[in-house]
Amino acid sequence: MTKKSPCALGLAVLLSWLIILPADSWADPQAAGQRAGEVSRMIPAVNIARSGKTIPAAAKTIVNWQDLVNTQVNARARIALDDGSVLNVGSDSSINVVKHDAGAQQTELELTYGKLRTQAQKIAKPDGKFEVRTPAGVAGVVGTDFFVEYANNTMNVIVFEGLVKVCNLAGVCVLVKAGQMTSVRSGDNSGPLPPQQATLDLLVASSKDTDTGAPAAAAGAGAHLGVWGTVGIVVGAVGVGLGVGLTRGGTPVQRGCNPNNPKACG
Repeated sequence: MTKKSPCALGLAVLLSWLIILPADSWADPQAAGQRAGEVSRMIPAVNIARSGKTIPAAAKTIVNWQDLVNTQVNARARIALDDGSVLNVGSDSSINVVKHDAGAQQTELELTYGKLRTQAQKIAKPDGKFEVRTPAGVAGVVGTDFFVEYANNTMNVIVFEGLVKVCNLAGVCVLVKAGQMTSVRSGDNSGPLPPQQATLDLLVASSKDTDTGAPAAAAGAGAHLGVWGTVGIVVGAVGVGLGVGLTRGGTPVQRGCNPNNPKACG
């Protein structure tokens, strides 16, 4: 009788294990641990949760797929993704970089809570996507500059440049243009609010909330403008004296009201 060697027996066991292993557990090696980008600027303290460990972030710290970036109170972080997109994470915020495939132009982000300003590169591939998800809805873009806030079960979206498709979890969507804003509450199947013009005060405030302190001149033009560079772009779209309203963090806010001019406040 022929006896099998221990090596042959071990190889047979390994091949059997690979056959019965679910395909989705080994077919895609590009998951947790693959590079998505790096921290380019920050205001301490910022931490990255990775594989059960907490890593203090600093400039040049690598950000991988499935990393959870957490900013503490008064802290902020700028993340440069490998495709040239920029994520400006506000204070007291948490964002999961689920996926960023620069070559395939496939990006998925999850904002658990807090504030995020995203300056995304233009999507050129037919199956490309750039999405920011919250517990209330999804914002999908095709090359744009926009702000997302999630607090008190409400997702607020403000668009600085380009066009953003904002949907609730039931798939009801609205298109938001530059200078406009909308919001959607968790569990609201009626859809996001109709887009409205954002006031200059709100645009400046949302820009400041995610600014890491880089001077506008050093940041460059277009998608990397600072607070006052942003004002120059949006002031024409916003106009003067608009009286639209939106909930920020679930609280209705009156717009177009100048506290220095009581008559304007009605």
